[in-house]
Amino acid sequence: MSEQQITLACGCFWCVEAVYQRVPGVLKVESGYANGLNDNPTYQQVCTGTTNHAEVIQITFDPERTKIETLLEVFWSVHDPTTLNRQGNDTGTQYRSGIYHTSDEQRQLAEQSKAAAQARFPNPIVTEIKPLEKYFPAEDYHQDYFNQNPGNGYCQLVIPPKLAKLEKLGLE
Repeated sequence: MSEQQITLACGCFWCVEAVYQRVPGVLKVESGYANGLNDNPTYQQVCTGTTNHAEVIQITFDPERTKIETLLEVFWSVHDPTTLNRQGNDTGTQYRSGIYHTSDEQRQLAEQSKAAAQARFPNPIVTEIKPLEKYFPAEDYHQDYFNQNPGNGYCQLVIPPKLAKLEKLGLE
């Protein structure tokens, strides 16, 4: 089995980690920080908005069981790619929408999916599509957050609607 990875920014990493963990063919979802200015940032530093890191999830998947196109369809469905540096009440550059690719093929697929997704949104998509330049895993307490903290009020408010959108896609 050959594994592939793609790194996505679509708001709070806790919220989208929980979604992608439920996508068939996804082997691992890791919360982290990408494409910022400094090495090994902390959550506290990223939250200031001064490091230019995005909260991201790095998805390891089996391309024989799920395709990048499927992962991108989930991406466009579970967050609002038309709000600049914001998802819901979370604001700042760390909550921007982004697809960080590791190959020209991933970049092309991302651009194609963005163009196709635009028809579903009345406002322009502001998602950045850039090479993955820097990636750092988030602290251990951020990993598998929803499953480890199911009673967290923020998670209870934000994650179930995203899971409902995933369910509507009928990927299982």
